[in-house]
Amino acid sequence: MTSTMVMLILNGKKSGLPLIRQTVQMLRQQGHLIEVRCTWEAGDIERFVREAASRNIARIIAGGGDGTVNELVDAIANLRHTEPALVHLLDNIEIAILPLGTANDFATACLIPTEIEAALTLAISGSAYKVDMAQANDRHFINVASAGFGAQITVETPVELKDLLGGQAYFISGLIQALNFTPYQGKITAMLADGQLIEQQGAGLLGAICNGRLAGGGQKLAPNALLNDGLLDVLLVKHFPSSAVKQVIDELLNINLDGEYVSRLQVQNITFESTQPLPVNLDGEPTSHLKHHFTVMPNAINLVLPQGSSILG
Repeated sequence: MTSTMVMLILNGKKSGLPLIRQTVQMLRQQGHLIEVRCTWEAGDIERFVREAASRNIARIIAGGGDGTVNELVDAIANLRHTEPALVHLLDNIEIAILPLGTANDFATACLIPTEIEAALTLAISGSAYKVDMAQANDRHFINVASAGFGAQITVETPVELKDLLGGQAYFISGLIQALNFTPYQGKITAMLADGQLIEQQGAGLLGAICNGRLAGGGQKLAPNALLNDGLLDVLLVKHFPSSAVKQVIDELLNINLDGEYVSRLQVQNITFESTQPLPVNLDGEPTSHLKHHFTVMPNAINLVLPQGSSILG
């Protein structure tokens, strides 16, 4: 039994699901105080977060897919800058997740249940942990940002390839299509985990800047990433000739290999500078600039997770 108020922010497209209504009513009957808000248009989530903070509501549940979670995180970060009177309240807000998206990559990597009753029960009763957030220029995300080729295509992966390679199939089939794709020219500057500064120039196909582990419907882009290590795990794929496809696939599948075409880094921050606008997808939110600076914001979010979640160090 609890008397602590929580706010459930539902993606408007999911608000009509009968099981959500039934589960909320059941939890209310058990004594839980749940207020429900549904999104209708851009800016709704930030408005709901402002309301929650001003009323000292300590826990917000994001009911939707990875994009809804990202919008909630971004709203909290933005309000910290624009509403100084609410900063101490925003810092104390705990966020929880009711996964209602197609892939739910972030929730899956966190071992948050996708069944509605189990997810809502955890969201209301589970413990919150300090986790990192990432910043990309003036925007924020909590899972994965994909840059370049991976940010602007949707690949229809053959079933046979999915059966053979599992979660890597989407990524690998995309690489095969990338053979006819013009690479992005530019420079990458990164500060590694040990403080060393490195710089690379040349032609690249894509980069994945990961705070979480999964993206694109279960791709294990950073299977060893931790949410509370103060670092971003980066996957880089350089331009490669058609004769090197097998080598690139081998390098992708071997997560401990830093190969000729596939590089893996752990960084405090990283900057992409390109000669043409580089598309970047932040947990489903697209953007495009000549320069993208990514940095980690340690312990910036209070996230409700299952006890013993392996994504925590």
